[in-house]
Amino acid sequence: MQFVDYTKIHVKAGDGGRGCVSFRREKYVPRGGPDGGDGGRGGHIIFKATKELNTLLDLRYHREYKTKKGQHGMGKKMHGKNGEDRIIPVPVGTLIKDADTEDIISDLDKEGMEAVIAKGGRGGLGNAHFATPTRQAPRFAQGGEEGEEKNLIIELKLLADVGLIGLPNAGKSTLISVISSARPKIADYPFTTLTPNLGVVKLGNYRSFVVADIPGLIEGAHKGAGLGFQFLRHVERTSMLLHLVDVSDILESDPVKDFEKINKELELYSPKLLGKPQAVVGTKTDIAGDKKRLDKLEKYCKANSIDFFPVSAVTGRGIKKLLSYLAISVVKSGDA
Repeated sequence: MQFVDYTKIHVKAGDGGRGCVSFRREKYVPRGGPDGGDGGRGGHIIFKATKELNTLLDLRYHREYKTKKGQHGMGKKMHGKNGEDRIIPVPVGTLIKDADTEDIISDLDKEGMEAVIAKGGRGGLGNAHFATPTRQAPRFAQGGEEGEEKNLIIELKLLADVGLIGLPNAGKSTLISVISSARPKIADYPFTTLTPNLGVVKLGNYRSFVVADIPGLIEGAHKGAGLGFQFLRHVERTSMLLHLVDVSDILESDPVKDFEKINKELELYSPKLLGKPQAVVGTKTDIAGDKKRLDKLEKYCKANSIDFFPVSAVTGRGIKKLLSYLAISVVKSGDA
């Protein structure tokens, strides 16, 4: 299924029904008086979060949503039927914004959470409401109010405990495939991962946590370079960040500068991201050669009090130690 995490749609709630102008006419009831009923409310547009969805694909191909009008009022003070509400299911973690002001309307970050995004118009009052001692036969009623109409921006921000970040080919997809049941595409060329992948890491005693593999970032990502900032939004919801750096002897770049480049992109996108707990993982240690790159990165992390874990997804070296650390860190971040 295609992964879609951003789209724009238009919604129009139903208009309210008109109030009724009617007079009671029954045998043996002289001067029965007004008995016009009220109009029904227009249908609401409601968004509901569900774990059964993980993409905004349906909303990309269906951009207009409307609901029915409320029924008009009737005689004998009969109230018009309310318009049927329309419930739009979206993935948990969906953010709904007003496209004209970019104000956040609702953040559906819990399963089953609902939000009325566009309210149906109120039904008009029938003429029975306007009778007074001096105006006993009002020949007017209220019209129904118009339902709300909005242009919306719909964003999906994945909910994960741990976000894997790093340059393309840093080993994020390989790591998530080893520690969870996720099976992302893995290849030896940059930008293999084109969409975020979620994996559930299961531990003993029925414990588990969710890891998100964020597509590779490069310098200038906050301005749209490479895959751009379109996936940086998914980092915002993670409890902690796991920064993967390739320490193999295949690369000639400085591992410390590689690390600092990505962190700079996070800061330029949102300074709050650097406030998240972060650990560094030196990947591909099985082909680290003379280990100069590995040692340099490890010394840098130690000097800056950053937790560091050398691992090899191929041989399994350091994986258990890393998972134990993540389990403890996730629990701490959840208690904070």
